[in-house]
Amino acid sequence: MSVSQDLLTVDDISVTYSQAIVALHGVSLRLAPGKILAVLGANGAGKTTTLKAVANLIGAERGRVTAGRIIFDGRDVVASQPSELVRNGLVSVLEGRHVFKTLTVEENLITGSIGRGSTRAETASDLERIYGIFPKLKAKKSELAGLTSGGEQQMVAIGRALMARPRLLVLDEPSVGLAPLVVHEIFASLKHLNQTTGLSILLAEQNASIGLKFADEAAVLENGRSVLTGLAADLRKRTDIKAFYLGGGLEKSSDQAAGRPLVAAQ
Repeated sequence: MSVSQDLLTVDDISVTYSQAIVALHGVSLRLAPGKILAVLGANGAGKTTTLKAVANLIGAERGRVTAGRIIFDGRDVVASQPSELVRNGLVSVLEGRHVFKTLTVEENLITGSIGRGSTRAETASDLERIYGIFPKLKAKKSELAGLTSGGEQQMVAIGRALMARPRLLVLDEPSVGLAPLVVHEIFASLKHLNQTTGLSILLAEQNASIGLKFADEAAVLENGRSVLTGLAADLRKRTDIKAFYLGGGLEKSSDQAAGRPLVAAQ
């Protein structure tokens, strides 16, 4: 796929923290408009750093892209302010279900519209849209967000991002700490949104099963490097994905044992 067709291009990037700790060295991703791309890997593989680099948020942690480039819709991410990226449609939901705990659910959602300068009418319309996506939030809209369940807080965090009307939604480990039924509910809602509106989604997941189930394409990271890419449906059939997920490498994969070549990262 050519760069001109990609909504997001991550081209062989390296990231260093505090001018000493190399977190990424050679990560490449391609995300076409209207697709869902899952970034998979074990703890410490570099998933969160990759997503923060995509949103240009690593500077807050003394991180820096030292090689390669990141292009979002023709825009150089590294040369753009995070707020500018949000206004242009790249919106992130960080790991950890970050909500304003002393604000109500609805007040949390409204904060998502502030960055894009929405009118009152636009905000009201967007609120109803979010309540349609996550009906549970409408019933809890007057409750303090900090008193809602973990799953509801994740819905609030995602809903707040959607209030900014993103073209690319970046999600970091959305399934962490949630019950399987809640995870499925959230992912099913996101998949439906993707299919009906064309919203592009980049997500990092340690849960390879859920990531590969709902994504169109997937990339596997190991030790800060891209090691596998391909269609999610194809990778879901591969026994070596579990080895990557567990951090065991490829040495014992049945694909290798049978003499079948691995799909190298492109």
